[in-house]
Amino acid sequence: MISLETRQSLNQRAGSEVDWPTVGIYLFLVTWGWLNIFAAVYDPELEQSIFDLNLNSGKQLLWIGTAVFLFGFIMLIDYRFWESFAYYIYTAIILLLIGVLIGGKVVAGSKSWIQIGSFALQPSEFAKFATSLAVAMHVSSANVKLENFKSLVSTGFIIAMPALLILLQNDTGSTLVFSSLLLVLFREGMNPVPLAFGIFCVALFILALIFNKFILIISLGILTILIILFSRQIRRRFGFITLAFVAYLFSVVVIFSVDYFVNNILQPHQQNRIKALINPDADPLGYGWNVTQSKIAIGSGGFFGKGFLEGTQTKFDFVPEQHTDFIFCTIGEEWGWAGSLILIGAFILLFIRLIYLAERQRSKFARIYGYCVLSIMFFHFTINIGMTIGLFPVIGIPLPFFSYGGSSLWSFTILLSIFLNLDANRKNILG
Repeated sequence: MISLETRQSLNQRAGSEVDWPTVGIYLFLVTWGWLNIFAAVYDPELEQSIFDLNLNSGKQLLWIGTAVFLFGFIMLIDYRFWESFAYYIYTAIILLLIGVLIGGKVVAGSKSWIQIGSFALQPSEFAKFATSLAVAMHVSSANVKLENFKSLVSTGFIIAMPALLILLQNDTGSTLVFSSLLLVLFREGMNPVPLAFGIFCVALFILALIFNKFILIISLGILTILIILFSRQIRRRFGFITLAFVAYLFSVVVIFSVDYFVNNILQPHQQNRIKALINPDADPLGYGWNVTQSKIAIGSGGFFGKGFLEGTQTKFDFVPEQHTDFIFCTIGEEWGWAGSLILIGAFILLFIRLIYLAERQRSKFARIYGYCVLSIMFFHFTINIGMTIGLFPVIGIPLPFFSYGGSSLWSFTILLSIFLNLDANRKNILG
């Protein structure tokens, strides 16, 4: 005899609605990424199959198969599980990150891998969805108001904890990903001042690297005077002048601190990445090699590209990590500007879809988690493509669903499928 609760649960499952357009974009990106992983390692002088398990494309196919299975499995889980166990999942990942610091494997200078038999997993990738769940659970609580300083601190602690542990693993790129969650907090009512302040500091840091510091200081001084003269605030309170003056002094301190930070705080490889961003042509065979070769590969493709498997720059190790962090180079060379626009368009469609899905949620938890998914993916997309064309420093983060790697693919698959699971059951919430 089936209980009433069980029948209701079955009816709810039957009424679930999977967002197939988003699923379609996911499958499109995963499939196209797989083809380009093969293109990056293809040698025309050898008889190679895309299914060869000795090649990255063959290994990635196994990861894709498991990822699709994982996607389907998550969609079958009761949507209430994610809210009920959000903190438990977050705690488990935190413990795993601590475990990596103790007994993890060092790869490319980062102690961020756990070796399991013949393959390795990167827990920092899974920290993204775990932190997103914890943030969504915390911020959706009735007693949490982001306008309140105490609530803002507690939320910041949830975000900062995994970021700090990953930073200790010497994985700066993955650490910076967590900063994207500030956009979520802004969406949910956080005062825009901290976000604006962070953006201002980053912009000032970059400007101080590019332009003469004294010219920059004089320009900011003139801008400050103009703001004071033309602002209506001065008519109401004299304190505005003091605030503007303090902001200017702070800017001067930041500008003069840039050189010390770069030369004494950053590690040598991080310093080289900054140098490559400013002027990759200064050392084209050294620290500027990655960016220089990346831009050559993308530019050589022209409008329609050289054709699938016809690229030369992205093969034979001209572009380092061409199948992972620099996978976009393969798109630019073999598919051209047209292919690049299609890829960018696919991601933009995905982001627009995620915004639409997030805004239609009945649950605050689901909405916040949806925006966490959007923010993390948008950060990866922007920084990854930006670093391949020389707009951002090389920090080593993959292109979602596209780059080679099981941990990355699983992480983004879990991140997305949890949200689609919540969305599919939105009508069962507050019904």
